[in-house]
Amino acid sequence: MAYKGNPGTNKLANVLAGRMKKECENPLVLDFGEIQVNGSLITNTFPVPIPKGDYSVLRQLTLGLTDEKLTITKNDGAHGGHISGEGVHSHTVLIPEKMRSIKAGDRVLVAWVQNEAVVIDIVTSL
Repeated sequence: MAYKGNPGTNKLANVLAGRMKKECENPLVLDFGEIQVNGSLITNTFPVPIPKGDYSVLRQLTLGLTDEKLTITKNDGAHGGHISGEGVHSHTVLIPEKMRSIKAGDRVLVAWVQNEAVVIDIVTSL
């Protein structure tokens, strides 16, 4: 091998091997991040933007924006309490602020699963 006679290269390889071993022993599991205007994610420990689509998001954070339709409830009229008519009706349920999808500027909790970032939830202060 060409590196046998180069002590500098050998020393660098040993330093890199030691650091990689240390990272494997204490892998980062949770991190904070922020969603950028273009949808990318920047985390505290990985400050390079991760493009939208290259990180995962829990399904709960993909429902839609506040006041968009979440679902429609329907009642067949079997319940009481109506003065007239059959009681058949429906209600549109809108997405509340606490259930909305992530958006630009959101501070988020990120779990690192091997080398993939997974956005777990939006972090807010009380």
